[in-house]
Amino acid sequence: MPEKTKRFFDFGHFRVDPAERVLLADGQPVSLTPKAFDTLLTLLENSGHVLEKDELLKRVWPDTFVEEGTLVQNISTLRKVLGEAPDGSVYIETIPRRGYRFTGAVRKTEFEPGAEENFPSDHIVAGRRAVIPSWIMALGIAAVSLATLFLARERIWPRPDPPPKKIMLAVLPFENLSGDSQQEYFSSGLTEEMITQLGDLEPNRLGVIARTSAMQYKGVKKDTREIGRELGVDYILEGSVRREGDRVRITAQLIQVKDQTHLWARDYDRNLRDILALQSDVAGAIAREIKLKLTSEESARLSSAPALNPQAYELYLKGRYFWNKRTEDGFVKAIKYFEQAIALDSKYAQPYAGLADAYALLGSMPNREISRGEAMPKAKAAALKALQLNDSLADAHTSLAFVEMQYEWDWPGSEKEFKRALELNRNYATAHQWYAVWLMSRGNQDAALDEERRAQEADPLSTIIKTDTAQLLVYAGRYDEAVQEAKRALEIEPTFLLGHIYLAEAYIGKQDYQAAIAEFQEVLAINKKDVWATTEIARAYTLAGQRQESEGILRDMLHTSKNRQDLALQLAAVYAAEGENDQAFACLENGYQHREGGLILLNVAPEFQSLHLDPRFDDLARRVGLPRKVEKVRPNNL
Repeated sequence: MPEKTKRFFDFGHFRVDPAERVLLADGQPVSLTPKAFDTLLTLLENSGHVLEKDELLKRVWPDTFVEEGTLVQNISTLRKVLGEAPDGSVYIETIPRRGYRFTGAVRKTEFEPGAEENFPSDHIVAGRRAVIPSWIMALGIAAVSLATLFLARERIWPRPDPPPKKIMLAVLPFENLSGDSQQEYFSSGLTEEMITQLGDLEPNRLGVIARTSAMQYKGVKKDTREIGRELGVDYILEGSVRREGDRVRITAQLIQVKDQTHLWARDYDRNLRDILALQSDVAGAIAREIKLKLTSEESARLSSAPALNPQAYELYLKGRYFWNKRTEDGFVKAIKYFEQAIALDSKYAQPYAGLADAYALLGSMPNREISRGEAMPKAKAAALKALQLNDSLADAHTSLAFVEMQYEWDWPGSEKEFKRALELNRNYATAHQWYAVWLMSRGNQDAALDEERRAQEADPLSTIIKTDTAQLLVYAGRYDEAVQEAKRALEIEPTFLLGHIYLAEAYIGKQDYQAAIAEFQEVLAINKKDVWATTEIARAYTLAGQRQESEGILRDMLHTSKNRQDLALQLAAVYAAEGENDQAFACLENGYQHREGGLILLNVAPEFQSLHLDPRFDDLARRVGLPRKVEKVRPNNL
C-alpha cells in the first residue's frame, strides 16, 4: 500500500504533526489532551479564517452533545500552552459572539514518499541519504528502544480513562398553583431551596444552574430543548407547588434535554414542617436517576433532614424573596423577615445566613438606613452565628469572606472562607464571583478571570456576573473583551446601570472618551442622581480635554452632596485625572478612614494608575494589605 503524503503545520517555535498527533515545541513533545489537539488542528487547518463555535463543536465532538464551556476550556488550555506569538499577540483570537480564529503565521508543508531528500533541513524529517555518523545511529536505536518500552507500558499499564463529563442541570421556577399571587414568594423560595439542595450533591459531577439564570424562565413558554440549549444543560427539573394552609403539594418531573424524555415524575403531599425532607426526597430521586455516586456524608444528610417551624420557614422564604430584589428597600424588608424567623426559632441557621447576606450588601452600598461601620460588623456576627449552628452553609462562609475582604482587609481569613464555601458547594456562583475579586485584588489576573468564568458557567444569564466580568477585564487591560462582555449583560437587561457604567469604563480604557460619555449619559437618563455615573462622566470629560464641563459637574456635586464620605473614591478618581494629586490622596485617605471596599482594588484600578509613582500610593496600599507592586503600571495617558 503506498505511503500517504506527510503534512506538518509550523508556527513560531511550534510544529504540529497530524499523522503522529503530536505538538512539538523546539522539537520537544508538548502534552495535550486528544480534544485539545483536535481543536488546535482544526484551527490550524483554517488559519486566518473565523471558525464559528458551532462548527468547531461539530468538528471536534462529532455526534456528541457538548456544552460550549468545554470548548472554552480547550481554547484556554491551548492559549496557556502556546503563550504569545513572536509579535506579542495571542495565537488564538476570540471573535465575540461568533467563534475563534488562529492569527499566527502558519507554514503548511507536505511531501510525497521518496521526496524526503528535497525537504528543507530545518524540518524534523528523515535526513538526506548519506553516511550517517555512528552517534546518530546510536541515538536512533535508543529512540526505537524507548518507543518499544513505551508501547509495552501502554499495554501493561493503560492510561486511566478521562474523568466523566460533568452533568449540568437546571431547576426551572416552580409554578404557583395556589391561585394566590401573594404565594409567589413560596414557589420562588422552593425553587431556590431545591437549587441549593441539588448543588450540594457530588459537585465534581453535577453542575446546577444558579437561581438568577433559572428565574429568567419564570412564566416563559419555551420548550425544554430550547431552554437546555440556552443554558447548556443536560437535564431540566420542572414542577409546580400548591399551598393550602400547612399542607404542601408538589409535582416534579425530570426531563432529559437531548431527546425530551421524561425520566422521572412524582407527586408529593406533605406538611410544611417536613418541607426539608420533601426536598431531600426529590434530590435523592434525581441523584439516583442520573447515577450520581453520593458520599456517605451526602447520603446521610439527605436521609436526616430536620423538621422545621413552619412559620419560621415561611418568614425565611419571604426574607429571601425580598433579598433577591437586590435593592435598598428589598434588603431592609429582608432583614425584618429574617429577624422575625430567628425570633420564632433561634436554632434555625438559614435566617442568620440571610441576615449576613443582607447586611453585607447593604453595607457595601450608599444607603439611608445604616452606616457601613454598623452594617458590616452585624453581617459578620450573623454569619458566625449561622456557622455555629451549621458549618456546612456555603452562603454563610461566603458572606463572612466578603466582610473580611471588603471591610476588615483580612486577606488570609477571607481566602480561607472563600475556599471553604467552594469546597462545600462548587456550584455557588456568588462565591466564585466574589473570590474572583479577591484574586484580582492580589494581582492574579488570570486566576481571577478563570474564577469569574466559573461563576458564569454556574449562572450564565446573570447580568451582575457578566458586568463583574467586564469590570475585571477592564482591570486586566483587556478593553475590547470588556466592551463585549458589558454588551452581553445589556442584551439581557438593557437598563442595567452597572452594565452601562462598565461599558463606559472599557471605552475610557480604549481612549474613546466620547463613547464613554454617551454611556454615562444613558445612566443619568435613567437615574439622574446616580453618583458613580456623575463623577465618572466628569472624569471622562477631563480625559477628553473638556475641563470646563468636568469642573462644572464637580462644583455642583460638592455643593449639593450631604455626605462626601460616600464620594471619596469617586472624587479621588476625578482629581487624579486632573493631575490634582494632593486632593486625590486626601480623598483616598478619607476612604481609608471609613474602610471603603473599593480600596481593595487600588493596585489594579486604571483610574489610579497616574498615582502609582507617588510614595503615598505604596504607603496606602500597604495599609490596606495589598501586595507591593514590583513593577509600576504604565499610566495610560491619564
